[in-house]
Amino acid sequence: MVTAIVIPIVCLYFLWITRKEMKAQEQKWLAVGNIRKESVLTGQIKSSTEEKQRFYHNRFIYVQELKLQTEIKQITIKKMTPVTKAAKIEAFTVGDVIRIYGCWDGNQFYFDEFEVVSSDNKKVT
Repeated sequence: MVTAIVIPIVCLYFLWITRKEMKAQEQKWLAVGNIRKESVLTGQIKSSTEEKQRFYHNRFIYVQELKLQTEIKQITIKKMTPVTKAAKIEAFTVGDVIRIYGCWDGNQFYFDEFEVVSSDNKKVT
């Protein structure tokens, strides 16, 4: 008799905990692309790499890592975008001069917003 009552309660408890954790992870996943705009960097793109990474179970993020040559030194910058149906993946061209807005986290610079200052074709946008 006790087993008939306790087992469903334990199952419902773990279901509740799992759903609560999934909601929290989904909010973190969607917030990955929202970066505080604390700093501005301008430089030329020297190299670009792109990859899709697993964030949590069936949630993925698209990571674009660029080497940016500023006036002082070369900096590694990252743009992370949660993979959704409405996600827009930006294309970066090596040689373009861009201005990016983002924040520092240790030695990494994370950005969300950018603008192309000039491109290889000498067009200013």
